[in-house]
Amino acid sequence: MKNIAVIGAGTMGNGIAHVFAQNGFKINLLDISETALNKGLQTIANNLDRMVAKEKISKEDKETTLNNITTFTNIKTGVNNTDLVVEAATENLDLKLNIFKALDEACSGTTILATNTSSISITQIAAVTSNPERVIGMHFMNPVPIMKLVEIIRGYNTSNEVTQTIMELSKKLGKIPVEVNDYPGFVANRILMPMLNESIETLYNGVAGVTEIDTVMKLGMAHPMGPLQLADFIGLDVCLSILNVMYNGFKNPKYAPCPLLVNMVNAGKLGVKSGEGFYDYSESKKAEKVASQFIR
Repeated sequence: MKNIAVIGAGTMGNGIAHVFAQNGFKINLLDISETALNKGLQTIANNLDRMVAKEKISKEDKETTLNNITTFTNIKTGVNNTDLVVEAATENLDLKLNIFKALDEACSGTTILATNTSSISITQIAAVTSNPERVIGMHFMNPVPIMKLVEIIRGYNTSNEVTQTIMELSKKLGKIPVEVNDYPGFVANRILMPMLNESIETLYNGVAGVTEIDTVMKLGMAHPMGPLQLADFIGLDVCLSILNVMYNGFKNPKYAPCPLLVNMVNAGKLGVKSGEGFYDYSESKKAEKVASQFIR
C-alpha cells in the first residue's frame, strides 16, 4: 500500500496527509477549493518548519515530505490508482454519503475506503457503496502529527482483512490503533463530548467562569488543557455536530447540547477557527500560538 488519497485539506485532512507523506507514502490531497489546498499545504509546511527548528527532522526530510504530496480538485483523477482513500471532509452526513457514492464509482473494487468521521455511523456510510466490506473508520486525533491514537471503527460489514490492514498501516505511521465497534461517538467522543458539554452547562448555570472551570480541570484533574479551551480548539460547531449525532443516535437527553453551545455556534463564535469562542483569538498570532503549542 503506497498510494493514498486524502479528501479534505482542512485541519484534519492536511494533518493526515502530513503524517502519511512524512512516512514515505505518495499522497493525493483533494479539495474542491484551490485556496483550501494551498492553505493546507502551507499549514503542513509551517508544521514541518517547527519540527526542523526543534531538530525532530532535517530540512531534507521536510522537502521529501512536501514532494510526496500532489493536490487535486477532481475526485476521479485524484483517487485513480490509489490503494486507500481517507475522507476527512466536514462532519456532515449528507456530504459524506455523497462523497462515498462518488468514491464507489471512481475507485477500483480493491481500494479501501476510510472515513475520519468522529461520530457518524460507518455502517450507514458503507451502505451507499457496492462493497461495504471495504469501508472502515479511521479516526485520527487532532493535531494529527502529534497525537498517537487512531480509533479503528468496524462497520457492520467491514471485513477482517480490511480491519487488519488498517491496523497494521496505522502502526507504520507511528500511531497506536485501537479497534472499536460502530456506535455513535465511538469511544473517544462518547466520553469526551459529554464532559465538554457539562463544562459548558456549568458555565451556563453560573457555577463558575471560563478561566475558573478550565483551571479546576487542569490543576485538579491533570488535564493539559481545560475543557472550554479544548472545545474552542476542536471547534464549537464540530462539538455541536457530534453531540447532535449522539443525541439522535441514542435518544438519550444526557447527550443534548447545552443551549449556550447552540447559541454560540448560531452566532458564529466557533473557537480558534473563527477568532472567538470561550476565549478571544481575534489576533491571528494568538490563534496561531494556541495551535502551535501542540507541535512539539
